[in-house]
Amino acid sequence: MTSPKTLLRTWNLRPRQQLGQNFLSDPSTAQMIVNRAELSPEDTVVEIGAGLGALTIPTGQVVRQVYALETDGHLIDLLRTELATHNITNAEVIKQDVLRFDFETFARERGITDRLVVMSNLPYNISSQVLVQLVKSRHIVSRAIIMFQKELARRLVAEPGNRDYSRLTVMLRYCSEIRTLATVRASMFYPKPKVDSEILEVRFRERPEHPVADEEFFFKVIKGAFGQRRKTLRNALSGSELQVSPDLARQSLEAADIDPVRRAETLTVPEFIALTEQLALIREA
Repeated sequence: MTSPKTLLRTWNLRPRQQLGQNFLSDPSTAQMIVNRAELSPEDTVVEIGAGLGALTIPTGQVVRQVYALETDGHLIDLLRTELATHNITNAEVIKQDVLRFDFETFARERGITDRLVVMSNLPYNISSQVLVQLVKSRHIVSRAIIMFQKELARRLVAEPGNRDYSRLTVMLRYCSEIRTLATVRASMFYPKPKVDSEILEVRFRERPEHPVADEEFFFKVIKGAFGQRRKTLRNALSGSELQVSPDLARQSLEAADIDPVRRAETLTVPEFIALTEQLALIREA
């Protein structure tokens, strides 16, 4: 693996800060990620932000097919050249912004019937959006192996009552199991980011343990509760896009056996489900 710095200089390119580009520069780290991801020859992988191919190459050596998404058009020819140099013939490079990518449509058009595996070293500025997108696409995505900045990774595995506990934590706990695979030091990237990263595996359940009747509304309730997280749940919900009055918010919380003066970060997933059910009853009344 040629160093990212050398590759970029050879092609007269520079990392683009606005795209959050930090390229993995250690091939042993890339191989470690692929090994711990426990990929198989039957897997079809969608890689988000393939960059210079640090993960694409070892992934392609294991799985059936890799679809390497890359939004930076300046890197496309370089990436294809690197894949050809390493004799990776089962990777297709696609110029694509993942935030405009429809996993279901893509799988249908390509005739893919098995659920996809997603891999990525996600830029911090789109990590939350991509996670929400994956949660909503989980019927076609079985799991995701993603490298996050340590700060976000800690939020995703936080427990209720911890100040890192967030909207994303609740959404993921509802429909997946999360485990930490490894920590990657900042020195393993070019350019070097300010913080270390952690690799998480998000394994989506085929069916949530306690499925809600209206998932879209459930996610809106979670968003509303965390929208003003310093406020009590009663005030946060009444000030959200749910458009419920303070009295109705209080009634729903009490009906769900939740103290209205609690805050969003203290609620478990079952409590959010109970709250959603009570708010739905009020909405339908």
